[in-house]
Amino acid sequence: MPTITMGPQGLQVPDEPIIPFIAGDGTGPDIWAASVRVFDAAVAKTYGGKRKIHWVEVMAGQKSFDANGDWLPQGTIDTFNSHLVGIKGPLTTPVGGGIRSINVAIRQIMDLYACVRPVRWYQGVPSPVKHPEKVNMVIFRENTEDVYAGLEVAAGTPEAKRLLEFLDGMGWEIRADSGIGIKPISETGSKRLVRAAIRHALAEKGRSVTLVHKGNIMKFTEGAFRTWGYALAKDEFGDRTVSWEECGGKPGDRLLIKDSIADAFLQQILTRADEYDVIATMNLNGDYISDALAAQVGGIGIAPGANINYDTGHAIFEATHGTAPKYTGQDKVNPGS
Repeated sequence: MPTITMGPQGLQVPDEPIIPFIAGDGTGPDIWAASVRVFDAAVAKTYGGKRKIHWVEVMAGQKSFDANGDWLPQGTIDTFNSHLVGIKGPLTTPVGGGIRSINVAIRQIMDLYACVRPVRWYQGVPSPVKHPEKVNMVIFRENTEDVYAGLEVAAGTPEAKRLLEFLDGMGWEIRADSGIGIKPISETGSKRLVRAAIRHALAEKGRSVTLVHKGNIMKFTEGAFRTWGYALAKDEFGDRTVSWEECGGKPGDRLLIKDSIADAFLQQILTRADEYDVIATMNLNGDYISDALAAQVGGIGIAPGANINYDTGHAIFEATHGTAPKYTGQDKVNPGS
């Protein structure tokens, strides 16, 4: 059976593609059992029974560790790479030690640089805010850099001591009992993320792209993200975009490029969410923002996520919530995401 491939015109999808999946840990099998029926029924209905998906299970997480002692087998990565498109449920990762996040590892190994989170309210879904219908955004979160890059050393370790000695030589005074994490933000990573966000906004006839950052404090990382984002918009999309400063908030028929400080943005998505459309931001901010927005429309149980490399065509779609082990086997968790 053929697999999905990437060609000059984008993804080439056969009539009966093979798509690998990870059912997940905890409530993962519960939501997978419900979801796969919907996927299959939707394909059958849409194409009149002429197309179907062939699902192949691959291993990761607790199930994989219990079976073979490996949280993320190389074979799983190889299968995702060769089939381009896959889907996964929530995975267990030990907290505070052991291995790093399996989710983060998959994104970094496959260079799935854009975490795309569409968030909107569906009529009838309970919400804690007065006007959830004003929330209709797509968040583009950079997926491979920032403090989530996994570049950390524990306090008191030889690695921490070496780093502290190096930083002391730069005149940076850090307490000797500190754990240390590194926050890389690159021009390459920032620009390709913003490029994907702008392309999406233009294709979907969006109103604006907002660069969310804390550049007022972290000038050479998050401030640089803002600078590179504006430069990318002007250099590559200058005939179709305009900045707030250039148009005074009146972009006409062009896509508006603007920015917002992260803490102010988190207030404004509560007070005037309808002013925002497509969001481009870094890893940590994107995590906070996407889950905060999901809470406004009914929770992360109905807010899906996709991890995409728009250059290679690789993509893994996922439920964005955790394993919720106390509900395992009870069919209580919403499979909507």
